[in-house]
Amino acid sequence: MTEPRTDWTRTEIAALFDLPFTELLFQAATVHRENHPPEQIQLCTLLSIKTGGCPEDCGYCSQSVKADSGVEATKLMDVQAVLQSAAQAKDHGSQRFCMGAAWRNPKDRDMPAIVEIVKGVRGMGLETCMTLGMLTPKQAGMLAEAGLDYYNHNIDSSPEYYERVITTRTMDERLDTLANVRASGINVCSGGIVGMGETREDRVGFIHTLATLPQHPESVPVNALVPVKGTVLGDMLADTPMAKIDDIEFVRTVAVARITMPLSMVRLSAGRESMSDAAQALCFMAGANSIFTGDKLLTAPNAGDDSDAALFARLGLTALQGEEPLRACKVMEPAE
Repeated sequence: MTEPRTDWTRTEIAALFDLPFTELLFQAATVHRENHPPEQIQLCTLLSIKTGGCPEDCGYCSQSVKADSGVEATKLMDVQAVLQSAAQAKDHGSQRFCMGAAWRNPKDRDMPAIVEIVKGVRGMGLETCMTLGMLTPKQAGMLAEAGLDYYNHNIDSSPEYYERVITTRTMDERLDTLANVRASGINVCSGGIVGMGETREDRVGFIHTLATLPQHPESVPVNALVPVKGTVLGDMLADTPMAKIDDIEFVRTVAVARITMPLSMVRLSAGRESMSDAAQALCFMAGANSIFTGDKLLTAPNAGDDSDAALFARLGLTALQGEEPLRACKVMEPAE
């Protein structure tokens, strides 16, 4: 098992991006095989438990009140409705059930229902993940006590490019929430989005920020921008196809994430429905070992269970059965 480093420099990460493509894939695949079963992919399901009406101005998001995307705001779903969706996800082979609410941050009045949802989903034998916006230390503690396994809070892009995408929340505020989550004992899920018009230098900065956290995120979702009409980025990039990240550069990003964060689960997230089977296969070769299943990711389209089953059959891949490496390390650590 590879010993993770948290002292990566931007120069080192840039050098990885600049490697000949086949050499980069070879190095990433080698690291992956040393730490993960290469033929197994973790299946996760994502459900929007509270959609739209978010006061943030994230340029990629159809759920922002600033977007003219046609997404209608809803209230927090009923607990039993969430549990029913979780049961269906488990029946389809998902290991982890992820739930997202379009909030800047949860209100204290929302927490009892959130806690009940976490306990209910966990009681089914599923891993639980929540993304609710910024968290206070108290809220993180409540979620930890309820048994939440993961908290997702993406950094989105490099520190330099971040402010061109979002103005209502700073990168430091995102990092503060990650610190609150980590301090509570909940596993961290944090990644970002590529194809937002950023440069490779920004992709270097994005990976560098995650790979130099005091402890690597247990999960690192890598999203390809889904340009939604009515959002700032969706409208800006709609008629500029050259702004879209190409498949080779996307695979490079996955490979560099794998090398720099060897024990993390690297997840292909939004944008996968537009990728060819060959591009996805290259991502799996480069070390991606987690995907979202189902037909929808919050409000964005997804490949769907049938399409994924067919792809897995063609590639000889199976669903992950065991524990993720970083969580397994925690179980093996002796109590102080």
